Amino acid sequence: MPMADPPDLTEWLTSGDAFGASGPVRRIDTHAASIFLNGETAWKIKRPVDLGYLDFSTPDKRRTALEAELKLNRRTAPDLYKAMHPITRAQDGSFAIDSDGETVDWVLEMRRFPDGALWSELADRNALDEGALQKLADALVGFHAKAQIAWPGDGAVRIGKIIAGNAEAMAIYPDILDSKAVAKLSEQLEAQVDQNSGLLDARGKAGRIRHVHGDLHLANIATIDGVPTPFDCLEFDAELATTDVLYDLAFLLMDLWQRGLRCQANMVFNRYLDHSPDDEGAVGLMPLFMSVRASIRAHVAAARATSGGDAIEAGNEAAHYLQLAGLLIAEEAPRLIAIGGLSGTGKSTLARALGDGIGRPPGARILRSDVLRKRLAGVAVETPLPASDYTSEASRTVYAALDGLAWATLATGHSVMADAVFGTAKERDGIAEIAQRATCSFAGLWLALPEKERIARVDGRGSDASDANAEVVRVQSQKLTERPADWAILLSEGSLEGLSVNASKLLGLRPD
Repeated sequence: MPMADPPDLTEWLTSGDAFGASGPVRRIDTHAASIFLNGETAWKIKRPVDLGYLDFSTPDKRRTALEAELKLNRRTAPDLYKAMHPITRAQDGSFAIDSDGETVDWVLEMRRFPDGALWSELADRNALDEGALQKLADALVGFHAKAQIAWPGDGAVRIGKIIAGNAEAMAIYPDILDSKAVAKLSEQLEAQVDQNSGLLDARGKAGRIRHVHGDLHLANIATIDGVPTPFDCLEFDAELATTDVLYDLAFLLMDLWQRGLRCQANMVFNRYLDHSPDDEGAVGLMPLFMSVRASIRAHVAAARATSGGDAIEAGNEAAHYLQLAGLLIAEEAPRLIAIGGLSGTGKSTLARALGDGIGRPPGARILRSDVLRKRLAGVAVETPLPASDYTSEASRTVYAALDGLAWATLATGHSVMADAVFGTAKERDGIAEIAQRATCSFAGLWLALPEKERIARVDGRGSDASDANAEVVRVQSQKLTERPADWAILLSEGSLEGLSVNASKLLGLRPD
């Protein structure tokens, strides 16, 4: 239950006397914490609340929580989280930090980041660029790789408990969350868990259930010194924060998706998997994980609607998340789309533009031959490869890997976009046969562009998975002269928007 903040302590912190502040102190209150901003420092205390799922009602409990917050957040934001200090009270009743007297509470010292640095704010300004999204995805892969492994074989039971608990929580608010919609969603989620129970359990046995961030939405990510930095992880319950790494990622993807930033969600999803091959076989779990994340936000918003503040806004938000959770879990048959063409025709650019509109959320798994070639060579995606990795034999190995991964992904129920030159009939027939084996629909798009423009494009590339240069383009022009008769041919001149519209019409994609 909520408890009153000690007025004398919070007034002292707000006044700035605690920090020797010469300027104003800005106070931010959340349901469980108060943050005091002054100069280049942020000071955070836990509020004396017991909300059931977290209990900060005593100084010892608040100290334990702050210790965990400091330790755990240093995994992703070591420069942000500085130190924890005791707040003491002298005999005359005055407070001080790091001084003699009775310890009455604890405060966490943090580096203050600039206003406007939160990704929730950047998203509102449509200012999340591709480079930042890629950096974040790369950072999350690294973080998850180092996170403590739990090794449980109960992945299905673990997510099932979350769904059951959340269903009970949503049922408390029938005036805000439609009871029939809640019941239907719970049935769908439980059915998905049953259907994927073997995979969910195998994920734990494979070490993919770890002590992760746990609260990875956009308001808990900031760009600091040019680096996307997750912070404010779930610190009060290690069990809640111990989950599948893809469930951790799903919160971020769901938040991007619900804000209408679906292309960005698909971009992060694919970049993460490009760097985390151990998770390729579990992409079919993403709609389930994203839906569970949305349903939790629904009940949290419903609770907020009954606890003061703007009840109408919170109620509308709760209904929005409930509807979203149902849409995220909706069934849709997988499909396979191949995009071919010589280097510089814009295959990867088009794939990124279309990916979020293909298949179940967060959109198609884009399998790019350039990325797979680097994976097979054991190097980072943007690392250039020598000519020996581009022999005919090496290319056959890459296309075999592409076909195999496309098949495995389709088998999970997730749609695939295959991005490669597909310069020979054998390569094109190979990818089409994968669709036949998977009994899913197939479409092939062939992009065409004059050699001069293709050279200009590859010469203008920055860091990229493709190693193609002007010489490669010229050789392709001489050797790969046959256009596929059974693939739709698109001229990739002009704007990406125009090309995307034409491709979407050919593929029967729903308009944004």
